[in-house]
Amino acid sequence: MHPTRLSAALAALALTASLAGTLAATANAAAPGPSQPVPPGHGKSLALAAADRAADSGLDGLRHGTDEELVRTAVTPWAGGLYYAAYQRTYKGLPVAGGDAVVVSDSAGKVREVAAAPAPAIRLSTKPAVGSAAALATAKAQLAGVESASTPELTVLLKGNKPVLTWHTLVVGRTAKGLPSSLDTYVDARTGEVTQARDKILHADGRGYHNGNVTIDTAATSMTDPNRSGFKCGGQNGSAYTGTPPWGNGTANDLVTACVDIMYAAQRESDMLKQWFGYNGQNGQGGMVPARAGLSEVNAYYDGTKTTYGHNQNGTMQLTGIDVVAHEYGHEIFDKTPGSSGSSNENGGMNESTGDIFGALTEHFANNPNDTPDYTVGEKLNFLGDNKPIRYMYNPSLAGDPNCYPQLNSGTEVHAAAGPQNHWFYLLAEGSNPGGGKPASPICSGGPSSVTGIGIQKAGKIFMGALLMKTSSWNHLAARKATLSSAKNTYGSAECNAVKTAWNAIGVPAQSGETDCGGTTTPDFSLALNPASGSVQPGASVTSTVNTSTTGGSAQTVQLSASGAPSGVTVSFSPSSVTSGNSSTMTVQVAAGTANGTYPITVTGKGSATHTVTYQLSVGTTTPPTGCDNTEYTYEGSLTDGQAEAQPDGSYYYSATSGTHVGCLRGPAGADFDLYLQKWNGSGWADVAVGGTASADEDISYNGTAGYYRYVVHAYSGSGAYTLGLSAP
Repeated sequence: MHPTRLSAALAALALTASLAGTLAATANAAAPGPSQPVPPGHGKSLALAAADRAADSGLDGLRHGTDEELVRTAVTPWAGGLYYAAYQRTYKGLPVAGGDAVVVSDSAGKVREVAAAPAPAIRLSTKPAVGSAAALATAKAQLAGVESASTPELTVLLKGNKPVLTWHTLVVGRTAKGLPSSLDTYVDARTGEVTQARDKILHADGRGYHNGNVTIDTAATSMTDPNRSGFKCGGQNGSAYTGTPPWGNGTANDLVTACVDIMYAAQRESDMLKQWFGYNGQNGQGGMVPARAGLSEVNAYYDGTKTTYGHNQNGTMQLTGIDVVAHEYGHEIFDKTPGSSGSSNENGGMNESTGDIFGALTEHFANNPNDTPDYTVGEKLNFLGDNKPIRYMYNPSLAGDPNCYPQLNSGTEVHAAAGPQNHWFYLLAEGSNPGGGKPASPICSGGPSSVTGIGIQKAGKIFMGALLMKTSSWNHLAARKATLSSAKNTYGSAECNAVKTAWNAIGVPAQSGETDCGGTTTPDFSLALNPASGSVQPGASVTSTVNTSTTGGSAQTVQLSASGAPSGVTVSFSPSSVTSGNSSTMTVQVAAGTANGTYPITVTGKGSATHTVTYQLSVGTTTPPTGCDNTEYTYEGSLTDGQAEAQPDGSYYYSATSGTHVGCLRGPAGADFDLYLQKWNGSGWADVAVGGTASADEDISYNGTAGYYRYVVHAYSGSGAYTLGLSAP
């Protein structure tokens, strides 16, 4: 067995984890079939399996071509047994910037929502004409001084809905005017020219004051957070300040005191995310980027690698107030949730608004008497010399920013473009006439007569849930759909209707396919294929199971059809229509003489709505090998290099007694396929036997106790069809 084979396989399976359980009703290997029990704590596995199956099948906006894959990159658990699974598109193994997606599924194994950035069919050479060193030099040349630059990664950039082969790098430094810059850069790998560069730093935000005597989490002798990974605070050299508590002297321009303010605000924001929303820190993994104090400029910013804080206009204090710090770390939340940060002014404005929203949320959570919670930004900064805030969330026009979505255009400056979403959030949280000393908020033309708020904590959780559905094409229209879905899934119809009313109040129109907020659920269903691809020789046939599930309302009749089959290929379904929740067998018959090649076939299900999935048919390319004739059950499949899938049929089986489990894998000649027998341990799948030689054929024999088992076939290297035989007690 290769020394790293097991870890490599686990890394691959981390992206396709928990395939089992989704087809329990069809799995029959050494098990009683539909009545077999479900492993305890299996809800997450069911949810992620449903999401993976939707991505693999190309459900609706998840469509992908022959050389493309949707790779699961992150999973976030949510209220009500929901899971948000984020996917990045790849092309021939290269990451694709754009065309990303999020699938929301539940612990019953149902797909609830799909959000996908549009992507064209990708066809281009992946051989660069320009080397990475030359591309890096070009990227660095954009800045007068370079602090750091990431290693260029060959990436397919979707620009103007067209694919471009590029070198992708992040360059951090200073512009010719001396301004800090963090350029997310794509250099054309054919011409060597910069094809897209977006500055992650958004300037001119902040207010500075002290939070009084507070408690912060630090190490014994340095301002390093022992509980939140990556977080520390120090000066401009990047090192954490050292010493012993109590930290700082409480004066306005002492930089250790500034770090006390920074750490207090960032840690309260982290606590708010966890306690109010169940979200694990600013980066979603329990940590955040480090902070630097003492910038000799009137500025505070986030650049993707750190946050940095300067002083106010007249130099009387550092820009380390709660809302400033939480705003900058709000940019990290926006950056680290699916879709990252987009390139349009509208997207940039929503990024700025996200910072403002998290600033307000953190102020309300901290409830510090030195900073009464409010919905203004920079009210104590005197940024413009008039002792006024720089933004008003309840009425953005007070600072000259647009209140309403129809007022935005492509030239609206990003901080001003924060206005409409800020306005929406205030209306959702507090309403148009909240009383209690809180300011009234105007309603845009054509909106409702009034808006009733639902409270900032609920509004914040709905907003956070929507960010988990963000894609690279994020805009106000997408945010409306995502927040409606988040509200309905997290709370119910009343909160969903409040979200809708708030969007109507700022002029964001209703969108096709948006969540119905009514007390009853709109009838809907989902489709998936198992397997989503198949290989066959001319003159033969191949089958796949079309699985349907009811995702809303009552079960309904779904009519199945196929399109896009090449000449000589016919597709039939048995039965041709099913009640959602049931399955049909799709048979693809390939006539003799059909040209070899790979063909995408679109499978359509039509009921109260119409959904599509894509079956990738390979004709004349590979045939499943033989050699496992002595086992009880036989399964066939096809994998590309690096892929893995679970058997039987993407599921698991239940063995009611102790005994010997036998697995026989026969893979394609010249490839290296591995076989893993896994057992459910109550919270996840654990390897109990491994066949990991450097060949395509593996044999496993394992004597185990009663329980839930599955096999995982992993294409360690090479591609092609395989046969798996198995026997169980």
